[in-house]
Amino acid sequence: MINELIFIAHAAFMSCSALAALWFGQAALVAFISLQCALANLFVIKQITLFGLTATTADAFTVGAVLGLNLLQEFYGRENVRRAIWISFALMLFYAIASQIQLAYIPSIFDTTQGYFLPILSLMPRIVAASFTVYLLVAHIDAWLFAHLQRWFGGTQLPLRTFISLIFCQFLDTVLFSYAGLYGIVDNIWQIILVSYSIKIATALVAMPFVGLAKKFIPHR
Repeated sequence: MINELIFIAHAAFMSCSALAALWFGQAALVAFISLQCALANLFVIKQITLFGLTATTADAFTVGAVLGLNLLQEFYGRENVRRAIWISFALMLFYAIASQIQLAYIPSIFDTTQGYFLPILSLMPRIVAASFTVYLLVAHIDAWLFAHLQRWFGGTQLPLRTFISLIFCQFLDTVLFSYAGLYGIVDNIWQIILVSYSIKIATALVAMPFVGLAKKFIPHR
């Protein structure tokens, strides 16, 4: 039960952090989205056991990025979401290149860290390339879908609109990224897809009460 409790705390912490970023304003929310993308790429190769099944630790960060985009669109408009998508894309590219530069340095005879960085960062080019493609596709689909949901619901029911957007877009994200970035790396790709998507739904459910608080306590820009 340790991992399950950590997972619930992780999802709650991510949701509270998204609201805190929203409270500080647009720039903080864009920074939050970009950081979620970088952390998702870093931790996606760490496998854990949740509810008896194999999963990765990156799913809450992926949901966090899309949650941040939805909050940004709700409070600041779709044009700012488009800008945030490209800003986070650029920062992911910077992260990928910077990680490879660090690996290229020849360590001194006193260094004890190179052996730890190699197995983690050496996988980054493939993972980040897959993440770039899938993120750009899914983020733009999410912005389009969320805009339609805003019109259909007349600007009301933010938690429901966010949940619908998340479960649809995260299904696409999970399937596409799992095959493009993880096939051949993880033990069971379909188990990863099933468990990853289930975890994303659970993360979204944990986040929804916090999303509801956004409309009540944070002024609309």
